[in-house]
Amino acid sequence: MNKTLSISVTKSQRSKLADTNFDTLSFGHIISDHMFVAEYVDGEWQNMRVEPYGPLAINPANATLHYGQSVFEGLKAYRNEAGEILVFRGDANQRRLNESASRMCIPAVPEEVFMEGMRKLLEVDREWVPKNPGYSLYIRPFVFADDDFLGIRPSIKYKFMILASPVGKYYSKPVAVKVETQFARAVEGGTGAAKAAGNYAGSLFPAQKAQNEGYDQLLWTDGKTHQYIEESGTMNVMFVLNGVLVTAPTNTGTILKGITRDSVLTLARDMGVPVEERFVTVAELEEALISGRLEEAFGTGTAATVAFIRLINIHGKDYLLPEKPADAFSNRVLKALDDIKYGKVPDTYGWIRKY
Repeated sequence: MNKTLSISVTKSQRSKLADTNFDTLSFGHIISDHMFVAEYVDGEWQNMRVEPYGPLAINPANATLHYGQSVFEGLKAYRNEAGEILVFRGDANQRRLNESASRMCIPAVPEEVFMEGMRKLLEVDREWVPKNPGYSLYIRPFVFADDDFLGIRPSIKYKFMILASPVGKYYSKPVAVKVETQFARAVEGGTGAAKAAGNYAGSLFPAQKAQNEGYDQLLWTDGKTHQYIEESGTMNVMFVLNGVLVTAPTNTGTILKGITRDSVLTLARDMGVPVEERFVTVAELEEALISGRLEEAFGTGTAATVAFIRLINIHGKDYLLPEKPADAFSNRVLKALDDIKYGKVPDTYGWIRKY
């Protein structure tokens, strides 16, 4: 690494801002005018730049196309009432990117490259952060192998890039999910704890199958016995059982250490809500639905923040969750998170960085 971080900027000759309707944003369809790029060559990150967003020139023998050596992150920037740009827990995303990179034999991205690259991109594309309440700028850092070599080995060249996409709500209404007991998202010893591209490719077929049956997403179970609930689609999943917030632990190597998950658990403890990090079995979940012990179920993740679950299918049977009162925990914690992210209340946790 060079001691002095130098990032060049080449601005787009024509902005897409005027052609973008910020009132009808859907997730991931629009990318801002610029992107950040850094290259790993000869053992160091170099040639750092912000340049116009556009296609890459990729050799057909590129290692990522053949072997999937790629990891990514997702975080968001928000605009407060004063017009300042607030980024939520970017330092945690930088650390998790490197945890994923280590598992996939990818060199670490130094904190200054990640944070300064993001800062420079936000500086150039500042007007892409939506002003509408409830909207945000989704930020996608990612690293991929850049060798042109068909042999199987860790690449010796990589690209680190950051894209930005203005977005609205990921889910517009509460979701219906199906407990998956045939396919597995991850197994112990695998890459389930890494935010690796291949994990998501492998989840597409069972998720599409569930969607064809009328469900929005899956509740993944463990790959060995299919008895224990692990995640919900691409999110961590949480249950409120008799007033206790329960979510799966992340020490098995099969579950992503969600930053929103961690934030929700922190807020829950500060709200005085009992928290248990343990596995819920499929049998326990079904019994809790039948008996009424299950008060709430929801997914947590950067894209959706909190995704309310209205229906759970277990072994072919649909169970509707009870109507939530206005002061339900998931409503309160979503508001608490949004108030911090949009700068409506003081950030006492050190989660926000202003740009």
